Amino acid sequence: MKRRHLLGGIALGTSALVVGWSLMPPRQRLLPSSPLPDVAGQTSLNGWVRIGSDDQVSVVMARSEMGQGVYTGLAMMLADELDARWDQIKFEPSGFDPIYNNQSVAADGLPFHPDDHGRVKQFAQWMTSKAMREIGLNATGGSSSMKDLWLPMRQAGASARAMLVTAAAQQWQVPETECTVKDGVVSHPSGTSARFGELAALAAKLPHTTSPRLKTPSQFKLLGQATPRLEAASKVDGSAVFGLDVRPEGLWFASVRMNPELGAPLQSFDAAKALQMPGVQKVFAVDASKGSTAGVAVVALSTHQAMKALSQVRTVWGTGPAAAWSSTSIAQHLAKALDSNDAHTYFEHGDAAKAMKTASKTLQAEYSAPYLAHATMEPMNCTVWLKDGAAEVWAPTQIPDAARHVIAKILEIPKDKLTLHVPLLGCGLGRRLELDFIAQAAQIAKACAGHPVQTVWDRSQDMQHDFYRPACVSRYSAGLDDQGQVLAWQSQSASQSIAEDMLARLLGAPAAGPDKTTAEGAFDQAYEWPSSHISHSTVQLPIPVGSWRSVGHSHQAFFKESFVDEVAHATGQDPLAFRLALLKNHPRHARVLQLAADKSGWGIPLSQTGEKRALGLALHESFGSIVAQVAEVSVSAKGIRVHRVVCAVDCGFAVNPDGVAQQMEGAVVMGLTAALHGEITLEKGRVQQSNFHDQPLLRMDQAPLVETHIVPSDAHPEGMGEPGTPPIAPAVANALFALTGQRLRHLPLKWPSGSD
Repeated sequence: MKRRHLLGGIALGTSALVVGWSLMPPRQRLLPSSPLPDVAGQTSLNGWVRIGSDDQVSVVMARSEMGQGVYTGLAMMLADELDARWDQIKFEPSGFDPIYNNQSVAADGLPFHPDDHGRVKQFAQWMTSKAMREIGLNATGGSSSMKDLWLPMRQAGASARAMLVTAAAQQWQVPETECTVKDGVVSHPSGTSARFGELAALAAKLPHTTSPRLKTPSQFKLLGQATPRLEAASKVDGSAVFGLDVRPEGLWFASVRMNPELGAPLQSFDAAKALQMPGVQKVFAVDASKGSTAGVAVVALSTHQAMKALSQVRTVWGTGPAAAWSSTSIAQHLAKALDSNDAHTYFEHGDAAKAMKTASKTLQAEYSAPYLAHATMEPMNCTVWLKDGAAEVWAPTQIPDAARHVIAKILEIPKDKLTLHVPLLGCGLGRRLELDFIAQAAQIAKACAGHPVQTVWDRSQDMQHDFYRPACVSRYSAGLDDQGQVLAWQSQSASQSIAEDMLARLLGAPAAGPDKTTAEGAFDQAYEWPSSHISHSTVQLPIPVGSWRSVGHSHQAFFKESFVDEVAHATGQDPLAFRLALLKNHPRHARVLQLAADKSGWGIPLSQTGEKRALGLALHESFGSIVAQVAEVSVSAKGIRVHRVVCAVDCGFAVNPDGVAQQMEGAVVMGLTAALHGEITLEKGRVQQSNFHDQPLLRMDQAPLVETHIVPSDAHPEGMGEPGTPPIAPAVANALFALTGQRLRHLPLKWPSGSD
């Protein structure tokens, strides 16, 4: 009885603490746990900005730059509130502190519908954001960087500005309200003025302003304006440092070959010939770690020497669970899952099953999408230097906190003995949210202690040992009444769970609750169906899956928008008018859709000179942004050609309109590459593709003209790195149907339909 009372008291007390903690506001994100380290000639005013005596303003970057323009966008937020000149701005990497954690990425990953504004959702997001502030990760993903740091970066700039004004006012013995700030100078009507660099040291001694007054959009000078990228010049002149550019003194180079069967072991190897080759220093086995596959590493004095010697290593590979699976059996397994009764319902409205029974006509279609590789332009690489119980690491990663943890664990050193640099990433696309290549590099460096070692995968290893976008199948059905009006909308899809896989390999933890990414793009859209039911069946397969640009939206948008088009044509309605009729209570979506249609000339006959062309339309919301795309398409004996893509987007406030357009253009090209060519196939657990000859990219002469039109908005910024990718595949497929009358339901899109 005493024990029961004791346990009950502990539980009651713990519950009270949790409730009390949940009611407290989130902790501030202005000041780190420890002040920024001193840098000669520079003074830190908070955890996000330093000002030098030379008037240079260093903005602390807590996100990885992988071509998405995040350095520029984040710097614009701080610089505008600070009232600094753009040519004063430079950037430096952040350290490791909870204020740099990404709160939005986890909160946005909860499986709620965007139209759900209930208390349960609000509480869940509140609690998740608070928890991420304390125990989360500094992660670059989920198109969340601008959204997550919109307020912290602006508050950091505004707080520093207020401190500089106070310093000037005290020095001049005038009221603060009489001082103004412009272009890095604080001025007084008397004619007295001082540059930021002259005031920074004094300002740093003043109390921090934790709740500064922020500008209104009408007061912005930089924000909302087309602004040059901070890192652009370095990429042009070659001074930019990517992971592959790192060259510490005495660098060795490692090349790795892993078992071609995913997840299978290495039984033995013979390195006699390799060890006799020029420049070779070591040859040894590399264990599987953080989702990687076991293999052999060769360390040499150059990458070429390492790769050449690796070809001479004789290996005996073991086999594992993946050997039982090939693309055909995987497709059958997924199709079987559609007939199961274990699907999780992500969204339902009304009684769709009952409505289907009363329908005068029903439509049904099945769609599929294959596994996809990331194929980042810069292959996987990481440089590690273990020496005298400490390490210096250069890791192009999207999750530096997690990378630092796993490296320190493998090297068996405290984290405070590890210096981690995050160079520019030559693409991320979700691939660098993984730790396999980093853990592998740490293993190799540990075997070569005393020498810096750069581990580099060649393209075949990168292509054949990725964490792939899951293969997915989906079955859609719609019920119509006598007048051709939709009564019910149903969909069920089946695939592996990314969250389940990632949590297991990165944290060794089971997934908790439904994985939003499996059904996102199907259940969380704005269409106002009279009744609907959207569900997903999760299957288990020994094929590693991960986050691919736009994650579940990348294929679910193709399924959903293709079937919307099918239903529109089956009811004899124009695809644009059909969609608009389903968006009466969603004016933002309707505005975006109408803008894309207007700018593309929807409804106006195309000038048919040469090959015939047609337009296809798609609308999709992802990562908080709404995107509509119209694709102008033709077909010939050479295949499908997309000539023009008109995009309309509502992403909230467009921090840098040029950046929005750039992301849309890149997303369209990547989405077209996937739609027309992207496919990873397996035979006995082995990936069949190895390079760009059998997994081609869209060539420059194949790329369409991309026009981007931004809906003006003062709303909170939303994601832009990924939302341009999902609509392009269905827009093209819908254009093909308009042009030929043939409906292609499987990715990649093949033309002529059914041909070799």
